[in-house]
Amino acid sequence: MARILITGGRVICPAQGLNRVTNLLIEGKRIAALDAPPDTAADQVLDAAGKIVAPGLIDLHTQLREPGCEEDETIETGTAAALAGGYTSIACLPETDPPIDTPAAVEFIRQKAARARHCHVFVVGCVSKNAEGQELAEIGSLVEAGAVALSDGMRPVANSDVLRRALEYCLMFGKAILSHPEAVELSRGGVMHEGRISMLLGLPGMPAAAEDVMTSRDVRLAEATGGRLHLLNVSTATSVELLRRTKGRGIPITAGVSAINIALTDESLRSFDAHYKLNPPLRSQEHVEACIVGLKDGTIDVISSGHAPRAVEKKMQELDLAPFGMTALETTLALAITRLIEPGHLDWPGLLAKFTVNPARVLGLDKGTLHVGKDADVVIIDPQCRWRVEPAQFRSKSRNTPLAGSELLGRVTHTIVAGEIRYAA
Repeated sequence: MARILITGGRVICPAQGLNRVTNLLIEGKRIAALDAPPDTAADQVLDAAGKIVAPGLIDLHTQLREPGCEEDETIETGTAAALAGGYTSIACLPETDPPIDTPAAVEFIRQKAARARHCHVFVVGCVSKNAEGQELAEIGSLVEAGAVALSDGMRPVANSDVLRRALEYCLMFGKAILSHPEAVELSRGGVMHEGRISMLLGLPGMPAAAEDVMTSRDVRLAEATGGRLHLLNVSTATSVELLRRTKGRGIPITAGVSAINIALTDESLRSFDAHYKLNPPLRSQEHVEACIVGLKDGTIDVISSGHAPRAVEKKMQELDLAPFGMTALETTLALAITRLIEPGHLDWPGLLAKFTVNPARVLGLDKGTLHVGKDADVVIIDPQCRWRVEPAQFRSKSRNTPLAGSELLGRVTHTIVAGEIRYAA
């Protein structure tokens, strides 16, 4: 079996409270040893002096867009982008055409991902048939085919009875429901956060209440059923406070935030640039600050990429016609480092927990750790590297990012999947 020795790196594993400079030995597909002697025989030695060695990142919010929207992204290009961003595992949301609501659709994604041979791809099946929110999908068949969680993607399950029954049913399988909290009847037609800036610009808004109403409903149904619920992308102060109070009552609900929602505000829309048109929208400063506090106190468990690639020609349309979304897998970690580590909001173990062990627990995966004997999914990060975002260099098929030209701190140098170096900068 091939042996890789990583020497002199600051090894951080939040799952086991590990944070020290040491050597890590990989043998075959497993973590073989911590504190390995520097002269240990190995087929390859990686000098990680001055770098951080951590479990491979796990994303809960990736749109791979295949089948149906291959002009935006394919499984091949999306997983290649994930490697460049340090992700060894991603959860593929059913933002496909047709949606992932049959065992055959689950198997298609799994086979294509295996053929691409980049990162691990875990399939999220639909809660409802055709992701229409009216009739439960064959959840048992989807789980049997390999679905690790259930979600209707960016289409919230509007029918409360359907969501209630889904939460109860998923308890049988120990699977979580990943919910996008948005009352579409309140946000329909909006292009940005509803507030002072939208009023000044004369643009239709998406009120914070659209998220708050649905967050409140989802939380109450989770509490009533005991079901496992993860809110994909909270972005408002009220939602964060609702979650904080719910967790205070011991309800095991989890939530994530997209990195871009703690980095930019609705002021960016003054440019009328469709690259800033996102869902959830970029909020005002007080919402951004509330989300950062939520990350600091543990109310928000996960930082997600919110990877929603869109073809260039789609984003070139007028703001009201352009689709929501940005390509994000290759910039999320660096954006989080720049906005959370550098200002001192989080330390490295705290940040990495939200990228590794926490998302692994949401999906029930035996990943996100550097325990000896576990899968050798590892990322090496240069925490001092400053670099400029150049979309033309993305591995993603899409280039739609509001971060073009921005300077970010921290960059992935190596991504190791199942004991094999799949990406080296």
